[in-house]
Amino acid sequence: MTTYSKHSSILFDASAAAVMFTCILATGSAVAGPTIEQTPSEVVKFGELNLSAPAGVATLYSRIHAAALRVCSSGRRDLGQLAEERVCAQKAEAKAVQQVNVDALTAYFEKKTGRPVATFAANSVK
Repeated sequence: MTTYSKHSSILFDASAAAVMFTCILATGSAVAGPTIEQTPSEVVKFGELNLSAPAGVATLYSRIHAAALRVCSSGRRDLGQLAEERVCAQKAEAKAVQQVNVDALTAYFEKKTGRPVATFAANSVK
């Protein structure tokens, strides 16, 4: 059992030490969106977290949430922009949670937000 846990931990750390997610702010269908080079992104590191423990999952979600808010923030404060930023952050969080692909994080996200990951991830802007 120890060998399996250690192997799984090493494999997990090597394959998922960081999650990168992107978010494109929706600016309307008439305006071209940013190119991939212009798309904001941020790496969220979590290799040191124990994702089999609730505290590790909560910490990772907090990091993802904060990164999504930073990536999606435009600095403008009009109501329309705030609504777009909120949707952007929700999509970015869902995409990151899906990329991590850990059942405990997915369950935490869905409980915290009241929304399934698959709904946002399927609708994410590419």
